[in-house]
Amino acid sequence: MIPWEEVDRSEFPGHEGEVTLLKRGTEFSIRTAGTELMNSRLHGSEGALAELTYSRIKRKSGLRILIGGLGMGYTLAAALEQSEPDTLIAVSELIPAVVRWNREHLRHLAGMPLDDPRVSVEEEDVAETISKRKSAWDAILLDVDNGPDGLTRKANDRLYGRSGLKTSFSALRPGGILAVWSSRADEAFTRRLKQCGFQTETVTVPARKSGKGGRHTIWLAGKP
Repeated sequence: MIPWEEVDRSEFPGHEGEVTLLKRGTEFSIRTAGTELMNSRLHGSEGALAELTYSRIKRKSGLRILIGGLGMGYTLAAALEQSEPDTLIAVSELIPAVVRWNREHLRHLAGMPLDDPRVSVEEEDVAETISKRKSAWDAILLDVDNGPDGLTRKANDRLYGRSGLKTSFSALRPGGILAVWSSRADEAFTRRLKQCGFQTETVTVPARKSGKGGRHTIWLAGKP
């Protein structure tokens, strides 16, 4: 088997550990503390996050979309495929190195989505982006950490706790969608969404586009 080769590594902002980019043949992996956060072979559910969200947005023109977590660009690429020319998509990515890797090493994987003029990138915690404006977004797509039940950063409580969900609710336009990716189901999170006023649907999707292998969970939480 071809061994993994380290391409680059960088510290998390705030010195909360390191994140590493690895390559094996044509396969890429982003890891932290030995845990794989993203693999270029397993991105079916990342694309589904965008596709399922867009299918539930009633308006189609003039959309304003926020994506939390760039990963390897697959969610962004799927969102662009669903978007009209007047859609604007903002991406919040906490780790500057991940943005740089997407421009330098990973850009070919998802079809260079960062080059699309409809896209802007904020190198900050998506919780900060969400808190800045009310009734601003038609959809907020979160692919941060392993979901609400797998927190590698304590600060992610700001997103998935009740206070963070209420902030996201306020940041959405009426009829907007909060979509959350997770490596597994979490009934407590479903209850929190409903308690914060969301009309909530949970969908299980394949991790791979082929449909084989493991499955991931996506919450589609609508603001009435």
